[in-house]
Amino acid sequence: MLTKRIIPCLDIKDGRTVKGIRFENIRDAGDPVELAKWYAEQGADELVFLDITATNEERKTFAELVRDIARHIDIPFTVGGGISAVADVELLLQAGADKVSINSAAIKNPNLVKDLASRFGSQCVTVAIDTKYTEATGWKVYTRAGTVETEWATVDWAKKVVELGAGEILLTSMNNDGTKAGFALDITKVVSEAVSVPVIASGGAGNMQHFADAFNKAHADAALAASLFHFRELEIPDLKQFLKKQGVDVRI
Repeated sequence: MLTKRIIPCLDIKDGRTVKGIRFENIRDAGDPVELAKWYAEQGADELVFLDITATNEERKTFAELVRDIARHIDIPFTVGGGISAVADVELLLQAGADKVSINSAAIKNPNLVKDLASRFGSQCVTVAIDTKYTEATGWKVYTRAGTVETEWATVDWAKKVVELGAGEILLTSMNNDGTKAGFALDITKVVSEAVSVPVIASGGAGNMQHFADAFNKAHADAALAASLFHFRELEIPDLKQFLKKQGVDVRI
């Protein structure tokens, strides 16, 4: 059985780490390189960096940041934001990223998932799914930083991207994001059981029990959080000791 992973997520805007609530009310959370170093020392299993205001003009600037991060940490990290072509991924991997995350571009061009998996291997391709529940539609996939509803039901899209070659799914509940009320266990469980690749639970972590629930109840392979870690409300070593006592297999 694979160990469960704890993954801090750093949203990057203009070279700084930021954090919002339900994708809004953005505030500064610190220097991404310093935070990355600290998380590596704390025992984070991986890191995720998302360039939330990515444009083609900023891609090279972001690649420089990725290069700087890679020089300072020795744990795997995933980068995403604005990736729409094989060339974008080549640039980021050459800069030192281990994996890339694509979201809106996969919806716009599903074959991009296949192209990236073919070129770099499925283990390199994470598809991020931003999902939102409404009574009218159920769980649907959203794009463009959660502003545009798509025609895709969340589980159907998760199955589709895995068929195309995605090696991992980063599932963020927009309803829960930044609320600290807990992960969306229902949709996380359904997606985890529907696909054959690891699923990262994201959105809503507020305490240590929430992580245990994501693993034990929703069968997630990894759990991601941002503000909870950035603002030192929860220390990763303490979290891992708690999880181990809850029967969760983690790397100490």
